Amino acid sequence: MVKSSKGLRAKTRGILKRKARERGLSPITRALNRFGEGDKVSIKLDPSIHKGQTHRRFQGLTGVITEVRGNAYVVGVMAGNKPKSVIVGPEHLRKQ
Repeated sequence: MVKSSKGLRAKTRGILKRKARERGLSPITRALNRFGEGDKVSIKLDPSIHKGQTHRRFQGLTGVITEVRGNAYVVGVMAGNKPKSVIVGPEHLRKQ
């Protein structure tokens, strides 16, 4: 038997799939989005950009921006019953 991959993007075939008309490079305006502290955002992973991507378990979660770190943002989300802080690039965030 072949040993299965255990990387960060393992088992993401459906989660990180894009529709046919959305394939290719993402619009540059997504990378240029600016958010402020206290903004409510949802995490929507962009599979064409690997940098600044979170773990797949945070895909689709909604949280509040608590801090700005360089070009990235620290988003406070609830994963189950625990509060988590996730560092995310602006390409993977959508304003709520």
